[in-house]
Amino acid sequence: MIVVPVREEDNIERALRRYKRKFDRTGRMRELRSRQAFVKPSELRRKQREKAIYIQHLRDAEEN
Repeated sequence: MIVVPVREEDNIERALRRYKRKFDRTGRMRELRSRQAFVKPSELRRKQREKAIYIQHLRDAEEN
């Protein structure tokens, strides 16, 4: 459970912002969205490989 202490000088918007930031860092929404549809392990490996190739291509272009 996420707890956000609200100080007297804080307004509700700032506390909400802190709560949203903490919630995003937990990765809960990403996990729920990923579980909505089944992805075959082979597809998952292919996407990871494609992403790694893309990132490596960006790093190579940055070096040159």
